[in-house]
Amino acid sequence: MVLIEVVVLKGASPSSVAISCELLDTANRLRVSAGRPPAFAVRLWGSGARAARVMFDRAFETAQDGPAGVVVVPGLSLANEDAVIAGLARKDIAAARQRLAAAFVDGAEIASSCSAVFLAASAGVLEGRRATTSWWLAPLFRRLFPNVTLDTGAMVVTDGRITTAGAAMAQMDLMLSVIARHGDAALAERCARYMLLDARTSQARYMAVSFLSAADERIARAERWLRDRLDENITVAAMATAAGLAPRTFARRLERTTGLSPVRFLQRLRVERAIELLETTRLSFDEIARLVGYAEPSALRRLLRRNGGPGARGIRSPL
Repeated sequence: MVLIEVVVLKGASPSSVAISCELLDTANRLRVSAGRPPAFAVRLWGSGARAARVMFDRAFETAQDGPAGVVVVPGLSLANEDAVIAGLARKDIAAARQRLAAAFVDGAEIASSCSAVFLAASAGVLEGRRATTSWWLAPLFRRLFPNVTLDTGAMVVTDGRITTAGAAMAQMDLMLSVIARHGDAALAERCARYMLLDARTSQARYMAVSFLSAADERIARAERWLRDRLDENITVAAMATAAGLAPRTFARRLERTTGLSPVRFLQRLRVERAIELLETTRLSFDEIARLVGYAEPSALRRLLRRNGGPGARGIRSPL
């Protein structure tokens, strides 16, 4: 049996806390119903733990002592840059940071989602690793933790003993990955079916590129220039000129701001526009492809599938 400590801090996302506890409880009940012992012992800890217990029967907590095998930190509801900066300075979050660092040294796995990934990063456990977080907080994360490789397109990223997830409701994906590793994959699948949870492998389709671009005026300038010319043959040098930057500087600032290379950035803008036209016009797929810069409609189809775009009439139309 694996002891999982759920770190519940004041102001934590109620839905993120609830899905963490509910999935662990569901996993144990499904195991028991199959004639097997529970897979997980659970302990709540943190400045918001007492309030969280009101949501659950006290019997839910099955362990109080001993080192945790997994420490789970649900999302903290720090929704913008100012809130994250202020939150990281709180005394209870500082205490949680020390607890995470100590648990990691003792061999525990760490699992966090949304703005709680900032807590894990500030504890030093993400240095030199891959991670993800809420896509709209990516520019701040990259500034604060430049030694962490951020993949904002992924819903869940596991690197060694660290697992991170995107925005608050990605906590369900995070917990399913924990259950799969420490119970088994079949148990995680049964939990997902039991709770009617859809499998989602990427948060890329939900990312608003304009929101990310706004963090850097030069990048925002290039974005506006590009949106007026999506049907043209555009080079990286031309993008950089529109931003008023040298090509290498432009590529570096674009990566820091959006997590995308110049080519991927242009592709995302074209995909966004194509989806908008698919959903709001009666243009044929071939016409839409030309309007967003693709002479071969098949190239746009591949990009739409890769980015989780609508199946709709464009994707299903004859090749």
